Amino acid sequence: MATDAPPLAERTLPALLQRAALRFGDRPLLRAPGGQWTHAQAPVAVARRAAALRAAGIGTGDRVALMAGNRIETLEAVLACGWLGAAAVPINTAAMGPQIGYYLADSGAKLLIIEAAYVERLALADLRRSALQTLQTIWVLDKLPAAPPVPSPPLQPWPAAGEPIAPAAVSPADPFAILYTSGTTGPAKGVLCPQAQYEAWGRHSAAVLGVGADDVLCTTLPLFHINALNTFAQALVTGASVVVEPRFSASGFWPAMAAAGATVIYLLGAMVPILLAQPAGAAERAHRVRIGLGPGVPAAAGEAFQQRSGVRLLEGYGSTETNFVIATAPDSPRRGVMGWLRPGFEARVADAWDAECPRGEAGELLLRAAEPFSFAAGYWGRPEQTVQAWRNLWFHTGDRVVQDADGAFRFVDRIKDAIRRRGENISSFEVEQVLQSHPAVAGVAVYPVPSDLAEDEVMAAVVPRDGASPDPAELVAFCASRLPRHAIPRYVELMSELPRTENGKVQKYKLRERGVTPATWERPGATAPRSTPPASA
Repeated sequence: MATDAPPLAERTLPALLQRAALRFGDRPLLRAPGGQWTHAQAPVAVARRAAALRAAGIGTGDRVALMAGNRIETLEAVLACGWLGAAAVPINTAAMGPQIGYYLADSGAKLLIIEAAYVERLALADLRRSALQTLQTIWVLDKLPAAPPVPSPPLQPWPAAGEPIAPAAVSPADPFAILYTSGTTGPAKGVLCPQAQYEAWGRHSAAVLGVGADDVLCTTLPLFHINALNTFAQALVTGASVVVEPRFSASGFWPAMAAAGATVIYLLGAMVPILLAQPAGAAERAHRVRIGLGPGVPAAAGEAFQQRSGVRLLEGYGSTETNFVIATAPDSPRRGVMGWLRPGFEARVADAWDAECPRGEAGELLLRAAEPFSFAAGYWGRPEQTVQAWRNLWFHTGDRVVQDADGAFRFVDRIKDAIRRRGENISSFEVEQVLQSHPAVAGVAVYPVPSDLAEDEVMAAVVPRDGASPDPAELVAFCASRLPRHAIPRYVELMSELPRTENGKVQKYKLRERGVTPATWERPGATAPRSTPPASA
């Protein structure tokens, strides 16, 4: 089972790797596309990649951006940054040129590591603007393109690893990664994750799942999110092994779990209905999986999943800014809840002034941790937003919940103007900015409407400019080269005006309540949303 917390000074990435190597030696640690490690091999591989980073001029405090899929080089580079005291900046592989340029400029990345398949997107990233002068080098995984899409900085092949170097003198408070999470009233914010937070993610998650040294943890989730990175941390603190699959496949999920020998799996809310939509078959029972983590899975879907596969999915709550703070357990007395508060954390359901609400009354979920540096340190380069989010010494999640009489927390809705689709947080602001740049658009509001897949669909209400008659299909095509695929609106409705307050602010709750109407255009090839409207905010 999961180990006790090490001394605070040892809650760093180098200490985690070295401690696991001493404790677990030749036990398998990682199998991912491109290679595999034992626990003993991992710190050596990381120290060698750190040497290559240092030779490229990367040192303590620098930022290294990565845009690559689930492969061993991705994890090697992320961990090597932590070894050096640099911060890894993983970029969603669905990001298009404008988003890539924003992440690079906002983080001040000195080096970009990118797969060859994504290099052409840099043509729209505007890499020569003054805000990107920190970017000095681009390493390309796989074959260099014959015709580079940008003249500078230079594209270089992924270099060979160097001789192992000693880790930097990092502290638990030093940054491990900057993980971008969608903004609501502005661009995506970089969450500054300390080294000790990464250790805490692994330790607390392993405790919830009962992970032991004989477990095989298998994830199909992307390494640019905390979920998959956290799976690796769970193995480090317990001696378990991790199998990282290239991607999620509904038809190939259970065969992949069987081939991996998986005992613990990781799913997001929308993935379970997708799996249940597959024809029932023997593969759903031909595996060793004993338990799974499935935050955001509707209770009925979780029960159906267990009946078909024999796997109980545990619910829970955590965010990039926090940790695994609320969870159910295999013997929890009831389903349909996020779970109960985990040891080492505090939670409060609060009103608009941060005062505690009575049990049974809905309010915003506020969180804090007892352990130092087990939550994020704030938002990179945004002190005012950091203070606002952590005001009164509580992190404000932006989620409305209820705490029942038995202590369980139930999710009600989102307070923040964010959209959750395909496991990704979508910034309505960013989608609005793209649509607003179309010459035929005078005004736009982007908001969620419900889906059959326990998530949101993206809808845009568009006010045309005087004399213009924009085609919704053309507006969506306009978005395709400027937004990640999961953020492209599924629904578009042309309106003469948007509902506004007396001060001119768009009343999105009215649009959400209105939902999909007979006048709404739907992108071809999509399935219908749920008939019930979303709760108003």
